[in-house]
Amino acid sequence: MNRLQLMLKRLFQGGVAILAIAVVNFLLIRAAPGDPVAVLAGEAGASDEQFVAQLRAQFGLDQPLSVQLWHYLSNVVQLDLGFSYRQQQPVLDLILERLPATLLLTGSAFVMSLVLGVLLGAWSSRKVGTWVDSAITTVALVFYATPLYWLAMMAVLLFTVQLGWLPGFGYFTVGSGLTGFALAWDVFLHLLMPSVSLALFYMAVYARMTRASMLEVAQMDFVKTAQAKGVHPRRIHRNHILRNALLPVVTLAGIQAGGMIGGAVLTETVFSWPGIGRLMFDALMQRDYNLLMGCFLVTSAMAVLFNLITDFIYTLVDPRIEMA
Repeated sequence: MNRLQLMLKRLFQGGVAILAIAVVNFLLIRAAPGDPVAVLAGEAGASDEQFVAQLRAQFGLDQPLSVQLWHYLSNVVQLDLGFSYRQQQPVLDLILERLPATLLLTGSAFVMSLVLGVLLGAWSSRKVGTWVDSAITTVALVFYATPLYWLAMMAVLLFTVQLGWLPGFGYFTVGSGLTGFALAWDVFLHLLMPSVSLALFYMAVYARMTRASMLEVAQMDFVKTAQAKGVHPRRIHRNHILRNALLPVVTLAGIQAGGMIGGAVLTETVFSWPGIGRLMFDALMQRDYNLLMGCFLVTSAMAVLFNLITDFIYTLVDPRIEMA
């Protein structure tokens, strides 16, 4: 099977998976406690049965569950994610408005965690048994065991409240009127603490995985053969050990890349970052069904997309997968 056929097959499987996720999300959210109509009626200050019935008919919540599911799936196929009860805007517009902020946060955190994790893991495996190996392993264990929200709050207390070095909340300075490079620098300063806080946990995972994988590959026969031929140790470590040890790291990174988008809820909440995670949290508190399902569907689609990209990277890292 060539690379094109493999990717077409994965695309078809990904589309089926997204439709299945849409059905499961719809049923789970409908089964959850809470009534959006009751929330809207309470906010409007009117709770009589006639007004509640009008709201149900307006949003189609008076129809049978199977009919609602069919309408929802029909709209999803047409990229229509519905209308937000609370925000009074199309769900897709709300998500697209918040998506760049989430991609900026999770993308920078993912690249930072993967690059630093692989470098630290490779360094640790090369210095195995020394104080460098012990220090990297200890730091990785500390960040792996530290709750993400606690780390984020401590960062705000230290760098914003105590030292005043970095802004602790928001996407940029509101009302500053900055443009060009000054605006980009302002966004970078606001991004620094959220992205680092989110990256530290995943960096610890990648460092431990890279170290373990490289130590395992180092015991294989082709590495011993290269050593017997007199190949330079650095070349063996880089070209023979690291390259063959990257496949499990790529597997883990591909899985966590999609989950990082949905997992940024705590980080975006602590730092008031205007992304999908914060939007999802607000929709849950407001019982905004359509908005919540839209957020779940988009984050799920992103996870499927990252898995497809991971499959493609597999064929580049290990051509034997394409042959299989």
